[in-house]
Order: sequence, then structure tokens, then C-alpha cells
Amino acid sequence: MVKLLLRLTLAGLLFLVLFCAAAWLSFPRYAQQLINLALEGKPFRVTVSGIGLPSTSGVRFDSLQALFSTPPDDCNEEATTYTLSLTNGSILWRFNNQSPDLLPKLLGLTVTLKADALTLIPNPRQFTFGDQHAQISATFAIARNNGFDIAVKPLSATYMVDGAVATREKLRLEGIDYNVRLNASTGWQQPLDTLHIARLSSDEQPAPVGNFRALFGSKRDPLDPCTLTLSGCSVELFQWMASTERIDYNLKAKRTSFTLNLAKIPLNALPGLSQGKSNIPFATGRVSGSIPIEFQDSTITVRNAAIIAENGTNVTFCDKQKKPLFSVDMAAIKGGNELLKNLNATITFNSKDKQLSALALRDLSATLFGGKITSTPVTFDPTTNSAFFTLALKDIKLLDRLRLLGALKGTLKGGIDGTIPLSIANNNITIQNGTLQTRGGGSVTITPPAKQQSAGERMFGQQSAEATWSFSEPQVQFSRSGDGTTTLNFKLRHLQQKNSGGELTLMSPKGTLLLWHNRLNPDMLSLSDFTTGFLDGTIALRHIDYDMVKKEGETTIQISHIPLQKLLDMQGLKKIYATGHIKGNVPVKIHNESFAILDGSVTSEQNGQIIYATSLEERTAANPAMRITYEVLSNLLYAQLISSINMTSDGKSLMTIQLKGANPDFQHGRPVELNLSVQQNLGDLLRSLSISSNVEQIISDKASKKKP
Repeated sequence: MVKLLLRLTLAGLLFLVLFCAAAWLSFPRYAQQLINLALEGKPFRVTVSGIGLPSTSGVRFDSLQALFSTPPDDCNEEATTYTLSLTNGSILWRFNNQSPDLLPKLLGLTVTLKADALTLIPNPRQFTFGDQHAQISATFAIARNNGFDIAVKPLSATYMVDGAVATREKLRLEGIDYNVRLNASTGWQQPLDTLHIARLSSDEQPAPVGNFRALFGSKRDPLDPCTLTLSGCSVELFQWMASTERIDYNLKAKRTSFTLNLAKIPLNALPGLSQGKSNIPFATGRVSGSIPIEFQDSTITVRNAAIIAENGTNVTFCDKQKKPLFSVDMAAIKGGNELLKNLNATITFNSKDKQLSALALRDLSATLFGGKITSTPVTFDPTTNSAFFTLALKDIKLLDRLRLLGALKGTLKGGIDGTIPLSIANNNITIQNGTLQTRGGGSVTITPPAKQQSAGERMFGQQSAEATWSFSEPQVQFSRSGDGTTTLNFKLRHLQQKNSGGELTLMSPKGTLLLWHNRLNPDMLSLSDFTTGFLDGTIALRHIDYDMVKKEGETTIQISHIPLQKLLDMQGLKKIYATGHIKGNVPVKIHNESFAILDGSVTSEQNGQIIYATSLEERTAANPAMRITYEVLSNLLYAQLISSINMTSDGKSLMTIQLKGANPDFQHGRPVELNLSVQQNLGDLLRSLSISSNVEQIISDKASKKKP
């Protein structure tokens, strides 16, 4: 009997061991059924696959997916279902109180969930949250009441979010850090902790917003339970630090409003404005401002934003050698014109099939430099990266803020009006028939570097190279293609140059400039269809290509209907009076700061009269040949006036003048032919269109040597 009982006991123990071994080995097969049985009737569901053999401290899995829902409440009218997915993870457990008893009255349990990837997606899909190498820990209290009645009570949960990513359509938040700490003793309320978002991008392009920080907790105001509050908020905009005391988001209205404050932000923090080796232009000084923002129903509204620059805030523009040319004063000037105020805009994010289909901007307006800037409504299509809108400018007082630097001096005045039609496609900006104009103008004095003078120039003096340009009422119509080619059709009321040799006034100059059109030589500038009024006549040129680096160009200047008397008056020739007009073509070749004239020709347009006035004393003192010359030129009715001119780049010139006509008061109107040849250095003189008054002496000398 004893032997039988012993055999039965051994057989039972063997069966129990085999049963446990079989259960252990087959656990991956029935684990899902056990999970379904345990969660039966619960408001969530768990699906697991690729379960490995458990150990005494945990089990691994290939994937785990949990679905749970939050019911509608006073703040959310719709229920939201969340899908939590984990891959390549493990569930580890540890009992805190071990006892020889099979199950003590109270036992602590810590469960840690680890996964290579964690993804959380709500439905409706408002966002997607992803975290790499996630770890979630929870503690439980396990109590045995009576018999085998077991109660499991959760005590706490922690999840340290480190470098997570959240996406909403094409908007992407990267580098999310937040420490989740929930505890039953505090009613499962998340205490205040720092939420950090390192980067923001849109459509895989970095946005100028980053390093957002704020204190956030789940506890709400009992009087306003539908409002989530972020406090102590700060964010970097274009590397500027902006802040706001709090951001309140109403869950029910889906609305938030706050004012973003900018306090003494360095202007050179903006991209392209730092004074580095490769950045032109650069900025100095600081700006402050406030930007009231309201967000509701996928619409951002900005109302009465303002940006103010402190004294000493400038943007300086340089040439390619990094030498300053001019700067723009951004600070408030006399009269109270701030940098930017009354900025208003409404931005709407339109979605289709849960994807961002368009971004619409409307009601854009602002007071800029004391003037008004507005925009037509614009819709940005993210699928084609395209948009079209027109900016309108009214009395923008930018010229008043320009400060000329280096070799440039002068003052500019006047408000700018205009329209700029902008088209954006595939990150390329094009402008079609934009216009800018001003009723103002100004003057600019250019002082080039002094050149070394020769002994003769030091002895007899040389014209100063300094020149002052004044202009009024400029108008520009411009277009820009996607490859950067820019066309400027310009017109001014007047353009005048003054230097030590005289002055040059052009009336209503206009023409067409073509910039950045030559990919092989982007420094090539083309001027075409240029015309201007000059001395009641016209100067024109059809086309010139000018290399701004080599300072080379070649063209032909066309002159027409220039009054001969106006030219003589400009030269200060007080003894010569003439009628008639001249025309001609003057081929010019430019190299560096010099130019050459090749076979220029000028002729009279019709018959005219030349009178060379002399006094009685001059005629009495003159020899017989000279008196004859005076008689011929006292009333010469010319039928032909032909002049040719050649000048080398060093200024040496040869000018010939041929006059044919008659004096009705001399020898009964006998035909007269007069030929003049003038050789002199016209380099600096021609640059100011000022020919020496010694022409009078040349005429006298030539006439005295040749009898009519």
C-alpha cells in the first residue's frame, strides 16, 4: 500500500513537472488567448506577436499593439481612439517584497516596458507620435483578500520622452523631451515639467522656429476645466529668443491666444545679416517687439504686431570687396516712423483627406517705415510649392533712411509707391511687371580713390574726379525670371552730373537694364533702348554689354537735334554765335575708367549761321589777313558742317571741323570753305562734356593762315 502510494505520488509530481514544462514551452502559442481572456470586458485591446519564451523576470516580443479610447466629455464632443504600437520590445517584471508564502497579503510589482520604437496614433488622426528606444515603467500593489481573491492596484507610471518626433500632415516636431510622472496619490495628475521641442520643419524643410520650452502639467483650473496651460514659454525665431508668460489652449473651442514678446534681439541673428566673411549685407543693433497671436480652427490670426529698433540699428550693404556702400537706418527717426507696426495677417491651413492641401494668407497689412504695405490674398499649394500674390507699397519712406558710405555721400528723400507681383514655384521666385516709383529724389557725390599725378598735372592742375549726381522722380518697372534674370525699365525726370569741369543735365532719361542674364558671366550688365533729352536734343544708344568686373563695354552713341548754340554756351565761348542743329554717331569703347572714340562723326541737320564777334579795337589791331578772317566769320551762312573725332583711351584726340558756306556781306557772297584740326587731351574734358574755350583761338589762328 505504501509502495502504491509512493508510486502515485511520484507519478503526480512527474505529471506536474511535465505539465509545467509543456505550458512553459507552449506559452507563445496561447499568450494571446490569455491576454484576450484577461482583458475581456475592458475598454482596451492588446495584440501581440513574436512572443519569446518567458523567463523568471520577463518576456520579449516582436510587436505589440494596444487600442484604447477616451469617451466624449464636456471638452471633447467626439470619442478618440488611440493606437499604441511597439516593436522589438520586452516586458520585464520585478517583485519588490518576496515571501516564502505563495502570495503574501501585500506584494509590490514593478513592470518595465521597453521597445526599439513606439508609435501613438489617434483616430481621428490629428497627429502621429514616435519615439525610439522608449521605456515605460509602472508599479502595482497586489493584495490577497480572502482565499484566492486577488486585487491589483496601479500605483505610479513614468515615461521619460527623449528625442521623440510628432507629425501633423507636413508639419514635423523633432527632439521632443518631456518627463511623464503619474501617481495614484496625486490623482494621476501630471505635475509641472519642462516640455522641450528642439526643431520644427515643414515639408522636410527646416523652419526658422526651434528650441521651444514651456512648463506643462495636466492639472486644470476647476473654473475653466477645458483649458490647458503652458507657462514660462520661450522659443527661438531665426535664432532670436522670443517669450510669452503663458499659452492657454481651450480644448472645446480649439482656440488659443497669446502675445509673443521680443526683447532686445540682435538683428544680426537673422540669416544673411551676420558680419562674417561671406555674408553681405550685415546688421548691427537690436530690435524689440510684440506679436499678438490667436489660433483657432486651423487659422492663425496676428493683430497689431509691432517691431521697434533701438538707436544704432542698421543694415549695411557692401560691394564684392566688402567695402560699405550704404546702410539703412532701422531705428525710429524724427517724426516717429517705427520699423514695423500695425502688422495684421490671417493664415489658414486647409486640409483634404487628412492632408495639408493649401495654406491661405489673407488680410496682410502693416505700417512699414511710416508707409503702408498690403498684400492680395495668397494660397500656397504644398504639392507644387507654388503661390501667387501682389504686394502694394504706399509712401514707404525708405529713401529717408539711406545713409551713403565710403566714396558715396549725399542725401535722398521721398516715399516709395509701387506694386510687386510675386510668383513662387518650386522654391523659385519670379516677378512680372513690378513697379516702384517716388516723387522724391536726391543727390549722390562719388569720390573715387585719388590717382598718382604726373609732374605736368601737378604743375598745371588736373580736374577733380569727384562728381555729384542728382536725380528726381525715378520710376522702375521690373521683372525677374526663375533663373534670376532681372529686367529693369527705368525712367527719371532728370539726371544731372556736376564736377569741376562743368555740368551735364539729362532730361527724362529712360532705358532697359538686364542683369544676371548671362550664366557664364553673371557680372555682365546690358543697357538697351536708352534715350535722354540733352540740350533740347536727344542722346540715345541701342545696346551695350558692360562687364562690371573687367569694366569693359562698347557701343555707339547717337545724337540728334542738338542746338549748336547750346553746345557753344556750355563751353563758355562768348564770342561765337551759331544757329542750327547737329546729329551724328559716336562709337565709344570703354575700358576701366577710360574710353576711346573710334571714327565718330557729327554733321549739321540743316543750314545755319555762325557769327564770330570782334570789337573795333581787335579789328584795328589785326593784320590784313586777320581782318579778312574777321570779315568772313562776322556773318557766315554755312550750308555744311561736318566734324569727325577720334580719341585714344589715354585722352589724346584729333577733331576735324569742315565748314562750307558764304558771307553775303563779304565779296558779294563768295563761297568759303574753312577746315579746322584740333589736337588736345580730351580725356577728363569729354567726361564732363566741357571742351576748352581755346577753340576761339584755334579758329582765329586757322582763319588767319588761310585767305578765303
